[in-house]
Amino acid sequence: MRHLQTSDKKNKTKPKVTLKQAFKTIIWPRRKLVLLGLILIIIRSLAGFVLPLQSKVLLDKVVPGKDYSQLYTLIAIVVTAILVQAITSFLLTKVLSIQAQYLISELRAQVQKKVLSLPISFFDNTKSGALVSRIMSDVDGVKNLIGTGLVQLVGGSFTAILTLIILLRMNVWMTLSTFIPLSIFGIIALKSFKHIRPIFRARGKINAQVKGRLTETLAGVRVIKAFNAEDQESKVFEKGVNDIFINVKKSLTATAIMTSSSTFLIGLATAGIMGIGGHYMMQGEITPGDFLKFTMLLAFMVAPIVQMSNIGSQLTEALAGLDRTEELMNMAAEEDDVNRNILLEEFKGEIEFKDVSFEYEAGKPVLHNIDFKAASGSVIALVGSSGSGKSTIAGLSATFLNPKSGQITIDGKDLSKVKLKSFRQHLGVVLQDEFLFEGTIRENILFPRPDATEAQLKAAVNAAYVNEFTDRFEEGLETLIGERGVKLSGGQRQRIAIARAILADPKIIILDEATSNLDTESEALIQKSLAELTKNRTTIVIAHRLSTIRKADQILVIENGKIAERGNHDELIASQGRYFDLYTYQAKI
Repeated sequence: MRHLQTSDKKNKTKPKVTLKQAFKTIIWPRRKLVLLGLILIIIRSLAGFVLPLQSKVLLDKVVPGKDYSQLYTLIAIVVTAILVQAITSFLLTKVLSIQAQYLISELRAQVQKKVLSLPISFFDNTKSGALVSRIMSDVDGVKNLIGTGLVQLVGGSFTAILTLIILLRMNVWMTLSTFIPLSIFGIIALKSFKHIRPIFRARGKINAQVKGRLTETLAGVRVIKAFNAEDQESKVFEKGVNDIFINVKKSLTATAIMTSSSTFLIGLATAGIMGIGGHYMMQGEITPGDFLKFTMLLAFMVAPIVQMSNIGSQLTEALAGLDRTEELMNMAAEEDDVNRNILLEEFKGEIEFKDVSFEYEAGKPVLHNIDFKAASGSVIALVGSSGSGKSTIAGLSATFLNPKSGQITIDGKDLSKVKLKSFRQHLGVVLQDEFLFEGTIRENILFPRPDATEAQLKAAVNAAYVNEFTDRFEEGLETLIGERGVKLSGGQRQRIAIARAILADPKIIILDEATSNLDTESEALIQKSLAELTKNRTTIVIAHRLSTIRKADQILVIENGKIAERGNHDELIASQGRYFDLYTYQAKI
C-alpha cells in the first residue's frame, strides 16, 4: 500500500486521512473494478425504475381497459427487471465485496510486515495485544471504501439525482415539498459525521488497549491464579469494556439524532405529498396512477439520503481506521536509517566496544564508558549482580539497542552504519526465557533454517542433547509443545533453543544466562553442546552460574554499569576481588 499522504505536516504522528486521499491510494488503483461496480449499481437502479413506471400503466391503462394481453406483457417486464436486479446484486458481491476482503488481507499483511520492521524499542513500549488489534481490526473498515459502502453512496446518489429530475418533470410543487426537508436532513447528517469521526478513532485506541490487556491476562493466567487475582483482572477488563460501551453510546447517540431527524423530516414530506397529491387528484390534474408512480419513485430519491447515516458512519469508521494504520505505516523502520549503508561481506565476527554509554531514560545512565574487545572466535563472559547492565551490553551487541555515546564496531566497521540484515544473518541468540512458537519441536528447531536437511537437523538435535528427551516422547520431534512450550520443562525448552541456534550456524553467539533454567544433569549435557556451539564463534555469555564460564577467554565483571574487573578465571581468582567473592559465595551454596 502506498502511504496516504497527510496534509497535516506539523503532526506526522497523527495523520488525518481524507476521502480524497483514500480514493487516490486505495480506490484509483482498482478503478476498473470500482467502475464495473458502479455500472452494475446503475443497471440495478435503472431496473428498479421499471416497477413504479409500470404501476402507472397498470392503474391508468391496463385495469380500466381490462387488457389481459398488456397485463401479461407488463408482468413479464417487471419479472425481467427483478431478475436483472437479482443478478446485478450477486455480481456486485462477487466483484466488490470479495475484492474488498482480498484488499483487507493484503493490507493486514503489509501492516504486519511494517510492524516487524520497527525497532525493538517500539515493542518495548507497546502491548502486543494492542498491535494485534491494529493489524487485524484497523484495516477492516476498508471494505466500506472498495466494497459496497462507497459504491452504494455514489450509485445511490446517481439514482437520487435521476429520480429528482423525473419527479420535477412530473410535478414541481410535490417534489419541492419533499426535497426541502430532505435537504435539511442532509445538512444535519454532514455535521454529525464531523462529530462521529473522532469517536471512531478513539474507539480504535480503546479497543487496542482492552485487547492488549486481555492478551496479557490470558498469557499470564498461571500467575493470576497463583496470586488469586481473578477478581482483580476481571475488574480491569470490566473497566475497559465499559470505556468501549461509553464510546459506542456516543456514536449511537449521534446516529440516533440523524435517524430521528430523517424519520421526522420524511414524515413531514410524506404528509406534504398526501396533501398536495390529494389536492391535484381531486382537481383532476393527476391520475391515481401518476400519484402511485410519484410516491414509488420518491422512494428512490429518499433511500440514499436515509442510508446516508449508515453509509456515512461506515466511511467515517473506515477513514478513522486508515488514520491509525497510516500512523503506523509512517513510523521509521530499522532499515530506513540512511546512515546504515555498509554491507558486511567477509565476516569475521570481531566486536569492540569503545567508550560506550547507554540510557533507557534521559538522565538515567545504565552503562558508563564500556570498553572491551571480543576477538573473532573468542568467548567473553559478563558477570555481576542483577541490574548491573549485563543484558544491556548483550542487547547493544545484538543491535537491539543503540548506544547513547561511544562506538561499537564489527570487524572494524561502525555497527551503527552497518545494514542490520547484513549483520543479523551472522547472529544467534539464546535467551534466559527463550521464546518457543506453538507447534512441534521440529518446527521450532527448524525456525532459523526451514530448508535445512534432515542430517543438519539431526546434528543440531544431537549436539544440544534434545534427543535425550524426545526419544522418550511417543511423537518424537513431532511432539506438540503448546503455546510458548508450556508442555515442556524449562531445561527442555532451553535445549530446543540451543539446538535452534546450532542449526542457524551463526558467527556470533549471545547467550543470556542460557543455562540458568537447567538442573545439574541437564547443565552437564548443555555444557558439552555449548562447547561445540561456541567453537570458532565469537561468543558473549551472560553467566549466572560462574562455574559455567571458567574457560572463557575474558571475563568482565559489571557493577553499576561499569567494568569493575576483567581477566580470565585464574587471574580474577588470584586478584581476590569482586569476582573472587561471587565465585566463592556460589561454591558454598
